[in-house]
Amino acid sequence: MLRGRQVECAAIDTLLKQVRHGVSGVLLVRGEPGIGKTALLEYALGAVGEDVRVLQCMGYESESQVPFAGLHQALRPVLDHLPALAGPQRRALSGAFGLGEAARDRFMIGAAVLSLLAEASEVSPLLVLIDDAHWLDRASLDAWMFAARRLGREAVGVLIATRDEPGAPDAAGLPQITLAGLPADEAALLLDDLGFAGVARTELVASTEGNPLALRELAAAGPMSYEGPIRLTDRLAQAFGRQIAALPPSTRRFLTLAAADDTGDLATIHRAAPSVGTSLADLTAAESAGLVRAAQGALIFRHPLLRSAAYHGAPLADRLESHRALAAVTSNEYRRVWHLAAATIGRDDAIADALEQAGRRATARGAHGAASSAFRRAAELSTEAGDAARRMTDAAEAAVDAGRIEWAKATALQTLPAAGGPLQSARLLEVAGRAEFAARNLNEAYGHLLAASAAMAADDGERAFWLGLTAVHTIWSMPTDPDKLVATVDHLASLAPAGTSLDTVAWLAKWAAVAALVSDPRGYPELDPLLLRAARVARKRGPEALAEVMSFAVMLNRDKTSSEIATELIQGARERGAVAVLPSALAQLSLSQVFLGRYRDALISGTEAVTLGRDIGQQLWAAYASSALAYLAAIQGDERRCLEMAGIDAGSPGDERATGTQARAALGLLCLGLGRIAEAYERLAGVQRGPIRHLSAVQRSVPDFVEAAVRIGRANEAAEAMRRCATWAAVMDEPWTDALVLRCRALLATDDSAEELYVQALARHPVDERPFDRARTTLLYGEWLRRARRKSEAREHLNVARRLFDQLGARPWAERATGELAAIDGSSQQHTTLAEANRLTPQELQIAELAAAGLSNRDIAAQLFLSPRTVEYHLYKVYPKLDIRSRAELSKVLH
Repeated sequence: MLRGRQVECAAIDTLLKQVRHGVSGVLLVRGEPGIGKTALLEYALGAVGEDVRVLQCMGYESESQVPFAGLHQALRPVLDHLPALAGPQRRALSGAFGLGEAARDRFMIGAAVLSLLAEASEVSPLLVLIDDAHWLDRASLDAWMFAARRLGREAVGVLIATRDEPGAPDAAGLPQITLAGLPADEAALLLDDLGFAGVARTELVASTEGNPLALRELAAAGPMSYEGPIRLTDRLAQAFGRQIAALPPSTRRFLTLAAADDTGDLATIHRAAPSVGTSLADLTAAESAGLVRAAQGALIFRHPLLRSAAYHGAPLADRLESHRALAAVTSNEYRRVWHLAAATIGRDDAIADALEQAGRRATARGAHGAASSAFRRAAELSTEAGDAARRMTDAAEAAVDAGRIEWAKATALQTLPAAGGPLQSARLLEVAGRAEFAARNLNEAYGHLLAASAAMAADDGERAFWLGLTAVHTIWSMPTDPDKLVATVDHLASLAPAGTSLDTVAWLAKWAAVAALVSDPRGYPELDPLLLRAARVARKRGPEALAEVMSFAVMLNRDKTSSEIATELIQGARERGAVAVLPSALAQLSLSQVFLGRYRDALISGTEAVTLGRDIGQQLWAAYASSALAYLAAIQGDERRCLEMAGIDAGSPGDERATGTQARAALGLLCLGLGRIAEAYERLAGVQRGPIRHLSAVQRSVPDFVEAAVRIGRANEAAEAMRRCATWAAVMDEPWTDALVLRCRALLATDDSAEELYVQALARHPVDERPFDRARTTLLYGEWLRRARRKSEAREHLNVARRLFDQLGARPWAERATGELAAIDGSSQQHTTLAEANRLTPQELQIAELAAAGLSNRDIAAQLFLSPRTVEYHLYKVYPKLDIRSRAELSKVLH
């Protein structure tokens, strides 16, 4: 057991135990240099036993720009399992390692890593040890973190060590430990273990704050090494520097060469050594001092800070000479050009050209982070300002693809004044706009995207058009500014000459804008054929364009059309392995399914969107899907779930202004269903008074607001909302919107006209969809009939409403219908709702649905980016919950 690390060692023991029992686990260890992260990884290595196979990789500062270096280190021993992977995943990982065509989607490589680990774990449990993760190349780190978040029942343990500094992995949602310094008594025992019995312990422990490496190195260096107000890292560097300075000059040159190498490969260092006037024989002194060791053909420094001291403590001339020597002997072209760049002072177009080509190759392999770094360094080495600006533009675009959004935005805006023409300006503005949109800075995003579209118009009109369409979507999510919206739509129309294919999409945008701004419903075209024609145009452009049209379908409340397009996008994304497309399509599909009454499907789609969106950093779409799930929970009266999905702490609600419009509407519906009418009124009134009244969520919540206002005696305050809702319904020209308006008018009626309005509303409700809306109208009519003392008719409608609510799992609404029936008959009958009977989790339900459709475990795993063993585990839990014994029974039970 390590001194002072009993708790941490116990956590590692628990991880290893669960891995041996077939359950995967992840543990991330954080801390400053020297705090003991590597020691904990070594403890795990010693405790693992022969029954568990170990895969290891370590990040190196100088290797952080080499694409997939961190993956290749660890996965080489298990690449023989590559042929077993599903086609898209096999191709993605092969492309990452330069063995085939690369994947366009960086997250697909993470899915492939997960599958490869799962396949290897079928032979024996695995432990993956990742040290200095903050120095891993970005492509490897993204892949490791994606796989780590989606581990389940694969018998794979992942232990990650990292510092808290730029480049560190985002560990949100993963188990983690932050290491602190050792307590004074444990630090004293460590010094005893190390044989430093006579040092000034109190001063040393206080100065090092219990950092184990600092205790060891500074105690060995003597008391003068830790006096004065110097950062601990600097003190350690000084201590290491003194040890290196005591070595012969030729040994110091050898260590400088070794520190400049980014592989630790002893053969490469040996070949380069004569060029710097040294040889393997000069390594002996460093080995005897315990500074380095050679093992399995690799040269390993005792600590990364020692390596840093060996490099940065050397004269500049020695460092440059080391890089030139390594460039001359390395067989890896990417490493060769980076060594040449490191050996260059000033500007060099030849090396800049080579780096640019290296960036292109990295892009082709899906290593966008490495590509961005190569383009940036190429720009720094360029002699011509135009070349530098072009390469920085490439760097910013690659950074967006790598997920480095903030850096991309800052770089784009800094490069913009030096842009070489409108097209380059447009590319930089597009980067800035997309970055601001991802950060939800909508006003800034809109300005950049519209400017990008205008700048690009002369050189690439079609791309300019689709950028302009994105600008329309951006302004749509902002408080309504009629002038801006009209100007943006007019700009879009100017890029789509009459009679061209783009003209259809431009007309769609125009009518969507008109629907948001005007009060006169006359003159609108048939929206459904227009949407279908626009979808055909977008389909030829690609998935991103089709997603834009899907968003218009959502804006225009065409739930069936949006769900059909979303389903198409999802199916295509799964087939191609385009993980990044899925969160947006799944999120919008989930909301459409909620409105259509497909609650089981909505739960599956929304849960996957939330999980996947968070896993790959698409928080915007995770939040969108959460609001859909909040609305579903509101219908079913699940207050805890509704608050959770709306992003509100049930114990301390606090300020809800940051909650999205859809989520606030869900909270209002929840209160209405639970009978908290005053609270429902206030929440729904807030939605109606908000600054973005044209959103469909606002219009859809008007019937809830009207009902709350009537029941609290404030019907007159719903007049303005009712007027807007009536206009909205006329523009939408759908039976279900007409039905909602008729229901509202029936609620507001003060005479016998209410009955005819209820009857008309029920006639307009579709029979095969939106059962919640139909059940609510039926309930309100039944309540009206009961108050009119028409008991027989009331009983009939209330029974219909209760049956529909039961089928939907809408517990509070079913209870309300039951209460009304009790007021007629004087008794109450208990009902078991679908929500109470269905005990499957969303993921179990999704897997069961796919299994019922005939997919194998391996096919299901490939679709959901899980492992076959995790799929098998979930099915094993499903059978007893559904009281079945075989896969063949699934379809009958579920459908």
